[in-house]
Amino acid sequence: MFTLRVDHEIELQLFQQHHALNLYQLVEENRDHLREWMPWVDSMTSPYQFETIIPVWLTQFAENSGMNVGILYKGELVGSLGIHQFDWYNSMASIGYYLARKAEGHGIITRSVQALLHYAFFQLRLNRIEIRCGVNNKKSRAIPERLGFVMEGKLRDGEQLNGHFHDLIVYSMLAREWTPLTSKVK
Repeated sequence: MFTLRVDHEIELQLFQQHHALNLYQLVEENRDHLREWMPWVDSMTSPYQFETIIPVWLTQFAENSGMNVGILYKGELVGSLGIHQFDWYNSMASIGYYLARKAEGHGIITRSVQALLHYAFFQLRLNRIEIRCGVNNKKSRAIPERLGFVMEGKLRDGEQLNGHFHDLIVYSMLAREWTPLTSKVK
């Protein structure tokens, strides 16, 4: 099982079948909080759905086409982080994340993304990582901005969310830009 120790408080664990109920409970307890920016939240209505999607995620991990990990803060599942849309020919992928409301304000996502970027650039040898955030999602946008990503532009009506389209901001980081200086949280 893939595990990445971020620091003394945070560990990233590849989702396994035994995480299904905890993952469902995390979403259920944070449904209103997540619904504002996550288009898939309303479609996840039972633990069974996570029981069926986790094997797909494990296959993606085995095939090097995706990675979905749980964020454990002091041993408790508080969020999810993933590398998606692998394009091995162009050596690029995107990162997405979410966090329980009660876990906000501790730098958990920033530290977790920082560790996953290091893994993506130095272990997977990717050249480019994108993060896309809703134009009005200030908390999500703060992560790539804090980590030194470059804002490349706006995708107009880039995502359908709760019955309407909204714009997305596209950020990127290149492997050659990821140095100890830029990888320190500002």
